[in-house]
Amino acid sequence: MIWTLSKVPAYTFFMSESTGTTLLSEDEAIARLRQHDILPTRQRIQIAQVLLTHDQHLSADQVLELVRAGGSRVSKATVYNTLGLFARKGILREVNVDPNRVFYDTNNSRHHHFYNVDSGELSDIELDEIPVEHLPEAPEGTVIEGVEVIIRVRNPASAAH
Repeated sequence: MIWTLSKVPAYTFFMSESTGTTLLSEDEAIARLRQHDILPTRQRIQIAQVLLTHDQHLSADQVLELVRAGGSRVSKATVYNTLGLFARKGILREVNVDPNRVFYDTNNSRHHHFYNVDSGELSDIELDEIPVEHLPEAPEGTVIEGVEVIIRVRNPASAAH
């Protein structure tokens, strides 16, 4: 089954027979990796196929689970190393919601996030929904690279306790 997403019209997707998961085609995964100067090894292609299908927020463990569910044999270390490489090369962003929780965000546009501490869900907030004005001057010898806001929320039932 071939799908074309309106947000990413240049890429086509197909359903994995074994998992029912939408995957980026191998050729298009290779093209995306090469666009970011990433050598397309077998494991990197497999990780890109599950990760780069659409804008999403996944943990390394979720990526590992998806890749393995597709029948690929890949180690946890390989997934972590590959996600780190993808982040350094700009194909995705790391979002640190707390010291023990990192998401990998495939939406590279500038935006902010809601983080639900009860469900562990991370969702996007459009940049213009949180105006960031009147920033202090950066310390001497530095420049401000960016501002990312993470708003932590709770479900109403747990917030009452």
